[in-house]
Amino acid sequence: MPKVVFLPHAEICPEGKVVEAEAGISICDLALQNGIDIEHACEKSCACTTCHVHVREGFETLQEADELEEDYLDKAWGVDPDSRLSCQALVADADLVVELPKYTINMVSERH
Repeated sequence: MPKVVFLPHAEICPEGKVVEAEAGISICDLALQNGIDIEHACEKSCACTTCHVHVREGFETLQEADELEEDYLDKAWGVDPDSRLSCQALVADADLVVELPKYTINMVSERH
């Protein structure tokens, strides 16, 4: 089973976390199932950018983002070449290292 390393995030996951994942689960669902309260304002329907993450290792093992995801990523804060919407990025058969961004664009969030 692949392992997913969630790097430390000051508010959401201060100590980081390593979890095992079944292939086919989204990074967002995996995080939520393991107590990492990643934002997902659109309820994981690829209609916002709040679940944006950086896949620092293993990015090449993910299926390519489709056009809709790419369009939303264009609107996310702090996008880089390793960016994905975690609700759309499905774990394959390789380990991943995931970094949660410091900020998200979420007008209804009370975190900021």
